[in-house]
Parts: sequence; C-alpha cells; structure tokens
Amino acid sequence: MLHKYRKVFDIGLQNTFVYRWNFLLRSLFGLVPLVGTVLIWRAIFAGSKTAVGSYDYAGMIWYFLLIILVDNLVTPTEDEWQIASDIREGQISSFLIKPLNYLGYRFSLFISYRIVYTLVTVVPLALALFWFREYIVLPKSLWTWPLFFLSTAMAASISFLIAYSLALFSFWILEISTIVFILYSFEYFFEYFLSGQTFPLDIMPGWFQAILRWLPFPYELFFPVQVFLERVQGAALWQGLGIQALWVLVMLTAAQTMWRRGIRHYQAVGG
Repeated sequence: MLHKYRKVFDIGLQNTFVYRWNFLLRSLFGLVPLVGTVLIWRAIFAGSKTAVGSYDYAGMIWYFLLIILVDNLVTPTEDEWQIASDIREGQISSFLIKPLNYLGYRFSLFISYRIVYTLVTVVPLALALFWFREYIVLPKSLWTWPLFFLSTAMAASISFLIAYSLALFSFWILEISTIVFILYSFEYFFEYFLSGQTFPLDIMPGWFQAILRWLPFPYELFFPVQVFLERVQGAALWQGLGIQALWVLVMLTAAQTMWRRGIRHYQAVGG
C-alpha cells in the first residue's frame, strides 16, 4: 500500500528537481520581504526606543527569520493550482479507475516538493541566518526540538489540507477566474494576516488573540515558531498542540467530504 505513495514521492522528487533553479530564484526573491521587514521594524524601534509587546528588535528579527524557515517547510507551492487543473481538464478521471487515493497522491507530491524546495533554499537561508547570527537564540530545553518538529508537521498538514479543500471547489465552479479569485483572496488575507507572517499575533489585543486561538490559521506558522521560541509552555503548549491536531482532523474530514461530493457531482455531469 505504502509502496505506491513512495513511488509517487520519488517521481515528485525527480520532477521537482527539473525546476530547482526556479525554486532557487523564488527563494532568493523570498528574502526581499525579510529585508523590507527588517528596515520597517528598525525604523519602528528607532522611533519608539521601547519594546513592541514582548519583542525587542533582536527578538522581532529572529521571529521573522523563523517564520521564513517554517514557511518554506509547510506552505504549498502551486499544489492547489495543479489540483484545480486536474479537475478542470478532466485528468481526475484517470484516478477514479486506479487503486490510488488522490489525497494520498497529492500529499506525497506535496512532501516531495517541500523537501526539494527546502534543500534548494538552504544556501539563501543560511546566508540570512549568518547575516543576522547575533539575533539567534536557540531553545534552552531539548524537548523543544521534537515538539517543534511535531508542530511543524501538523502545520504542514493543515496548510496542505486547506489548499487541497479550496482547490476542490473546481468541481462546482465553472469559471477558473473565480477559483483564482477565491484562492488568492484566501491566501493573502487569512494565510498572511492571520498566520503571523505579517506581524507576531501576540502583540494584538487579548480579545483578538482569544478568537484566533480557535482558528486554524495561527497554527500554520505562528504557533510552531512560538514553540521554538519557547514563548508557549506548560498547559498552554499542550492545549495548542491539541487544537492543532484537532484542526488536522477537521480539515482532513472536510477534504474527504468535499472529495466524495465533488466526485458525485463530477460523474453526474458526465466527467
């Protein structure tokens, strides 16, 4: 059973290596927002001379470096567009007659993409970490590392399942421009604003943080970074991991439900 998906994973690695230079250029351009972020926060801290929330300048820079690292590990790269294309162009039909679960197939490809993308971006990230090495603070507890990797794995699952579920709207939406609008709107508002990619979410008012605690978006980037920074500990840490695991199950159930209903609709209209 697992052999099939391991083979898909291997094929994904081989296909992705063809675009390694594309990934490298994308990673280099991905550092541009970091430079802009550093300049913005430098100006903010220079003007106020005080901490922002519980972050000083060094803490803020280290936070955004970790956000970029986790983002490379967990964020889908065009997976949703490929899924939508499979549906819109009828390629999904071939999966209906194969002993291959489409979700497992896409997740295997997603993992292979993330591994190759991470490997290709090692050099730019290493340069960034070296440049800002004075701001790096590693965890004090050894237990933080496995908990961070666990949280990051669940963050990747949530990110993939959200992208996968959104792409499945292609079963019902005829216009591809509408799908593009939905995906871009979702990505740029929820994924960037509410995942902690724009600013640390714990500098927001308490009532806002209380609402976010029960949404999936902070668990895609912000929470794994908080685990690594050891800013969340004790009961709050285990509660966060529990909520993160719950969102993995919720999104998995939603994805499977949308797939079953989408396939019925697809077959009903002659797909």
